[in-house]
Amino acid sequence: MADLLIFGASRGTGHQLMTMALKRGDHCVAVVRNQQSAEQLNALGATTLVGDANDPITVHQACLLVGKNATIISTLGGEKANYQAQMNIINQAEKSAIKRMILVTSLGCGDSWSFLSERAKQAFGYSVREKTLAESWLATSSLNYTILRPGGLTDGEPTLQAKCYCDQEVHGYIRRSDLASVILAHIDLAKLDNQAYLVIDPSLADKRNN
Repeated sequence: MADLLIFGASRGTGHQLMTMALKRGDHCVAVVRNQQSAEQLNALGATTLVGDANDPITVHQACLLVGKNATIISTLGGEKANYQAQMNIINQAEKSAIKRMILVTSLGCGDSWSFLSERAKQAFGYSVREKTLAESWLATSSLNYTILRPGGLTDGEPTLQAKCYCDQEVHGYIRRSDLASVILAHIDLAKLDNQAYLVIDPSLADKRNN
């Protein structure tokens, strides 16, 4: 049984991850923004704190609640506060003696910036740059980490064909359910390898609605 502290569990990939982790018996703690989300996750078996990832007190309480042997997973979205929230999570993890974190960003972050088209840079370049700042803060922290940079995210049943790539240009899509499975696989590793991976599903190619 793993101890997990999940940020972004109310929706999307984070919610998929939370559901899968609880089903296999993991101890899951989540910070959520409203009581309705908290009640929904509590009903699934999670422990929740209502608050904001930008608030040091809330995040510190969550870290103490889950325990120092936990793995933190952040799937927070691309809102403009993303970097500050991620920085706060990382800082509070260090203060609480937590040693492991998995950060989900996106294709285009860090040294994969050049993989984006000019159109993509114009459309969501700000968010990608914010996430890159979060990656840098994590990489220069005392935490052992894995950074996952998924391609375009889609809904649907898992294909079980997702793959991780390192130091290689790739493009494509991945279903949120498959990304959640990739995250779980990294959680189960005895030691995170301090690497960033691009994550796509080659079987989806560029067919978003496949």
